[in-house]
Amino acid sequence: MTTAERRASQSLAGIFALRMLGLFLVLPVFALEARHYPGGSDPALIGLAMGIYGLTQAVMQAPLGLASDRFGRKRVIVLGLLVFAAGSLWAALAGSVHALMAARALQGAGAVSAAATALLADLTRDAVRTKGMALVGISIGLVFALSLIVAPPLAARVGLPGLFGLTAVLALGGVLMVLWWTPPEPARSQTSASVPRARLADVWRHPHLWRLYLGIFVLHTVQMAMWSVLPALLVAAGLPKAAHWHVYLPAVLVSFLMLGTLFAMERRGQMALAQRAAIALLLLVQWLLYFWATRGPGIWLLGALLLLFFVAFNVLEASQPSLISRLAPVPARGAALGVYNTLQSLGLFAGGALGGGLLKAFGAQAVFAVAGALALLWLLLGWAQPMPKAPPLSQQQPATGQ
Repeated sequence: MTTAERRASQSLAGIFALRMLGLFLVLPVFALEARHYPGGSDPALIGLAMGIYGLTQAVMQAPLGLASDRFGRKRVIVLGLLVFAAGSLWAALAGSVHALMAARALQGAGAVSAAATALLADLTRDAVRTKGMALVGISIGLVFALSLIVAPPLAARVGLPGLFGLTAVLALGGVLMVLWWTPPEPARSQTSASVPRARLADVWRHPHLWRLYLGIFVLHTVQMAMWSVLPALLVAAGLPKAAHWHVYLPAVLVSFLMLGTLFAMERRGQMALAQRAAIALLLLVQWLLYFWATRGPGIWLLGALLLLFFVAFNVLEASQPSLISRLAPVPARGAALGVYNTLQSLGLFAGGALGGGLLKAFGAQAVFAVAGALALLWLLLGWAQPMPKAPPLSQQQPATGQ
C-alpha cells in the first residue's frame, strides 16, 4: 500500500470502529437495562426497539450510497454520522421504551457503511483493496470483542443513558476523523458526476452482483440465527454469561491471522477458491452444530467451532465488498455498495427473527439445519461467481485524492 492508501484504510477503519463501538456497547445490556423504562415489561417491545435500528438502516443504505455517487462520499458520511449522533443523544434522553424505539430508528437512518466502503474503494487500487476492506473488518471484530468485556461494568456505572451519550460522542469523533484525517476523495470527474436515474435498479439487476448480494444476506442471517442458540449452549456447557468473552475473544483474534492466507491466495489469482472454501467452512460449522446441539457440546468443541466460523466469516466479510467494488461500474459503486449493505442489514434482521422463531417452534437443531441449508444454497448458486483479476501493482496507478 502507498502512504495515502494506508491512511485511507486506517482512517475509514477508525470511523467504522468508533461507530460500531457505540452500537456494540449497548447491545449486550440493552434488553436488561430497558426493563427499567416505562413499557419495559413487554419483551416484544424491547425486541422491536433493538431491531428497528437494522430496519431503518436497511432502508437508508442504498439511497445514501446513491447520494454519495451524486454529491460526494465525505458529505454523505458526515451527514450520516451527525444523524446517528442525534439519534444517540435522543436515546440518552429517552424516558420510555417507545422513545427508545424512535431514537434507535433515527440512529439507523444514519447509514454510512455504503458511502464509507465506496470511499475506501475509490482511494485504493484493486490489488490492495481487499487488505483495506480486511482492516475495516478487523476493526469491527476488535471493537465487538472489546464491547463484550467493557459493556457490563460500564453500564453498571453510567446506565443505558450514559452508554448512549458515549455513543453520540464517538459518532462526533468519527466526523472529526472524516474531516481531518481521511484523505481527500477523488475528483468528481474521476467518478462520473453525472448519474443515470435508473442506476439503483441497474445495480439490483446486475448479472454479476446478485450472487454477492445473496451471499452477504445469507452470511448475516446465519450469524444472527447462530447467536440465538450459542449463548445458551455455552451456559449449558458450564460457562456463565459474564465469561462468554473468554471464548469469543480468542476465537476472533486467532481467526484474524487467517486473513494472511486470503491475501496470498488473492495474489495468486485464487479468490474463487478462497470464497468457495470459506462458504464450505461455514456450511461445515452449521452441520457440526446441528449434530452436537442436543448432545451437550463442551467448551473446547464450541470454542473450536466458533474459531472455524470466524475464519469463514472474516474471509467472506473482507472479500465480498472488495469484489463488489471491482465488479460494479465505477459511477455506480456507491449505489452497488448501498444495495450490498441493505442486504447485510436485512440479513441481520432476518437472522434474529428466523433464529428466534425456529428455536421456539422446533428447537436448536432446526436453527442450524436451516442455517446450513442457506449456506449450501449460497455455495451452489455462488459457484459460478465471476472473480475479476487485478492487474499487477506495477501496472496500477496509486490512488490519489484531488
